[in-house]
Formats: sequence, C-alpha cells, structure tokens
Amino acid sequence: MATVADFTSQYGLVKKIDAFGYLDYLKKNPDAPRKHGKVVLVTADTPLKASRGEGKTTTTIALIDALRKRGIDATAVLRQPSMGITAAGSKGGASGGGKASLTHPELIDWGLCGEMGAIEAAQNLLVSFAEKAVDEGKLDTVLVPRVSEVPSRSLRSIAVDYGKGNVAEKMVLTPTCELMQIVVLSRSMDEIGERVAAMIAGTLEGKPVTFGELTDLWRITNILADAVKPALTETSKGTPVYVHGGPFANVSVGIPTLVGVELACALHDVVVVEAGYGADAGAQKWLDIASREYGAQWPSAALVVTRATTWRDDPSRQWRYPFHVNRLEKLGIPTFPLVNLWEGEDDQVPALRETAAELGFRDPIIGNLFRDGGDGLVDQIDGFVTALEAVGVPATPEGRKGEDIVDTVRWIAANAYGVPAERVVFKPGFEESLAEARELVAGVGRDLNDFAVCAVKSPATMTDDDTAAADERTVTLKKVEVRAGSGIAQVNLTKSLTTPMPKIV
Repeated sequence: MATVADFTSQYGLVKKIDAFGYLDYLKKNPDAPRKHGKVVLVTADTPLKASRGEGKTTTTIALIDALRKRGIDATAVLRQPSMGITAAGSKGGASGGGKASLTHPELIDWGLCGEMGAIEAAQNLLVSFAEKAVDEGKLDTVLVPRVSEVPSRSLRSIAVDYGKGNVAEKMVLTPTCELMQIVVLSRSMDEIGERVAAMIAGTLEGKPVTFGELTDLWRITNILADAVKPALTETSKGTPVYVHGGPFANVSVGIPTLVGVELACALHDVVVVEAGYGADAGAQKWLDIASREYGAQWPSAALVVTRATTWRDDPSRQWRYPFHVNRLEKLGIPTFPLVNLWEGEDDQVPALRETAAELGFRDPIIGNLFRDGGDGLVDQIDGFVTALEAVGVPATPEGRKGEDIVDTVRWIAANAYGVPAERVVFKPGFEESLAEARELVAGVGRDLNDFAVCAVKSPATMTDDDTAAADERTVTLKKVEVRAGSGIAQVNLTKSLTTPMPKIV
C-alpha cells in the first residue's frame, strides 16, 4: 500500500504534500492505515491593536512540542502570513518566536513557500481575462480585484481607460482575495475549477457574467499546481508542522486550508489549528464557516490566548476575554485560558491565577513561551490532556445556509460579539447594497441566503464601541459583497482595509 511519502516531494528547504491525491487514495482504500486526529482550536483575546498579536503561533508551537514530550502524536496546521505586512513589520509572523519557533521562519514569514505568489498570479490572470472581455464587448464592468502581496495606497481604487470610458477596478492584498478563499475551502482540483468558473467576473448591461462563460479555466488550475499542496516543516524541537493557506481573519475566513487540516488528522492523533486574530474573528469563522458550512471537524478542545496587558490593563475592555472563554465553553468545547507572559511579568502569575479562579475558568496555563517554549507547558497541561482524552471526535452542528442572511448576521452578533439582534443596526445604504447583492447572484441562478456569511470587521474591536456599557453596544451593518466562487457573502460591520499599509521599520 502507498504511504504519505509517495505523495511527498522536496520543495526547497521544506517538503510539499499532494494532500488532494493522498486523501483521495485513503478514500478509495478504506483499509489503508490512517489516523483520525482530534482538532484543537487555538484562538485569542481580541487584541487592543490590530498590529499586535497575542501570541497564538508561539502558543501553538509550544503546545505541540509539550504534547510530543508527553508522548502524544501532535502537530499543528498554520497559515502563511502576508509578506507585505509581515516582512514590513506591521504585524507578527506565522512562525512563532524564541524557543517556540519553526526551523525556517523566513520561509513562512516572507512568502517563500509559493502559495501566495501562485494565488496572486492566478487571480491577476483572471482579471486580465476580464479586462480583455471588456475590450471585446463581453463585459462592461470588472468586479474581481487585482491582488498584490505588496500594499499600495494608490491602487486601492483605480479607473482604467478602455477607450470606451473609464472602468473602475481595485487592488487588494492576496490573503483577502476570493481565490485564496477557494483554495482554503476546496478539497480537489476539480472543485477549485468549478469554483473559479463560478466567480463573477463582471457584468454586461447589468447582468452578471462568470469566468466559466469567458475562458477555459485549466490555465488557472495549472498555476495553482504547487500552491494547493501543504508545506511540511517542523519546530526547532523537531515536531512536524503543516503550513497552508493564509487568509486574514478580519476580512476573510482566517483559517488554514481544510485539506491541510484533514491531511494532518489522517497522520496524527492531535491537530492544533490556529485561527487568525481573536475568538470573535478566526475562531468564529472556523466554527461557523469551516465547520458548520464546509464540514471541517468541530474542535475537541480550545485554548484562548491573551497577554496580561490585554486582559487586565484596559478596564473598559476587560469583559472581552471572559466572554470568549465562556462562549466556547457554552458550545461544549473544553476551553482553557492561556496567558502569554512577556519578560518581567512572572511576578503577576499568582494574581492572574486568582483572577481566573474568580471568573470560574478552568485551571489557567501561564508562562513566558518565547523564553521557555514547550518546556514551560509540560507540567501545566494535565487538565487539558485529560479533557482532550475524554472527548471523542464531536459531531458538527448544522449550518445556517438557507436562512435569511441578515438573520444569520444577527445570530453571529449575538453569539460571537454579545450584541442582541435588536441592537444590530443598518448604516444608510446597507439595504441597497443587500438588494444589489441579491440581484447579482440571482442573475447566475443562485440565492444569496445559500451563501456562508463572513463578517468583515476591525480585528481590534467586536462591536461599534467595545468601551460602551454592555446594554449600549451595537453592531452596524454597512455593505454586502458577493463571492460566488467561494460561496461567501461578505458583510462589512466595521471599517477594515483590504490593502493596509506597512510600518516604516
């Protein structure tokens, strides 16, 4: 019988695995040896600033190193970050730090594994097809943006002169684009081809036109041949780690590829999945998009990471961390608070444990993981291991597709942000945007209510004003954007750029 090694090839300093091929082999050969790993979700407190991580990747790497030291076959699936933001210093990377890091962080943080570049090239080629269709009179608008890994303020909104009048276009960062979502959510090259064909390229006299009507899509799928293969690397302690996909959690789905997670579950007993930003962003999308709507495994346990400063130093926002922990517990997911200490904060541990006990948390895990790595967790995770071993592979709750999209957003606001339905309000113009989105997808024979809902929001806030009193917090709906290929309806809640600028470093 074949093994995963037969589907693995060297790719520079890392390896690439044909996950589509291997998982198809397992499906066709049910007697082939495989595992059925449990998923652990690592998420975080909502950061005080968008550019400041709480330490999810460092925690994830330390956790799997600690589990391996205890004899548990654990791994992690991470996202590749956006080079234009990470390498320029605007936010943390995806490779951990200190004693909880990967062996080749530059490969992950600077986009050298190939996924981002290939997805960028493929979507830009699609836009070129759309622009050519304008020349040929097959389109009169272009709705799919060009993408780049390097931010450019001047390209956020542009107009192209086709000799028939200006046609509006725009550019977004690669992780935010529709093709990234398609790669993240697809389980085969055939599915990628079908989804790309369903992307709405633009309109002609008000009627939507899909890419499947314009061109043969084999060119796009060929560009993605290596990008759809998860990269296999390892921690500095030798623990295997899979890296695949890289959507932002505030303006996209914020999770690694589903096929990357399924591959890891077939090879290991515990698979730690890190979702972007806080529990209101990436974790919400893992649960409500990946699991409920796309069949990903429901977590058997979760860790919610925070810094001591985020949790305790801003009294007006202290409600957010307990809200996140308690929300996941109410979903039946054993959830452990983890406080990621910085240098000089060790003396705060007794007070942090006391506060956690007052809040009714499970035994908190506290340590300087940058300094101590997995060794700082080995003796603290007895309760976590016990809880994880007591839980099987949970059934995934039903999805919400088919319900009115506004009702779904209200449900997300109530469950993920703590804002009841009656305090979800419409910004002037939202209803017009919603009507336009409904009409657009109806033009290709689909119903907007059958799309998964993705909240587009600020990564540093859960509501319009997190400092407001609990009974005064609101969520404002601003506009709707259709992504027919990925099956996602993006609903803007708070201002969040899809082409943010880097810091000067």
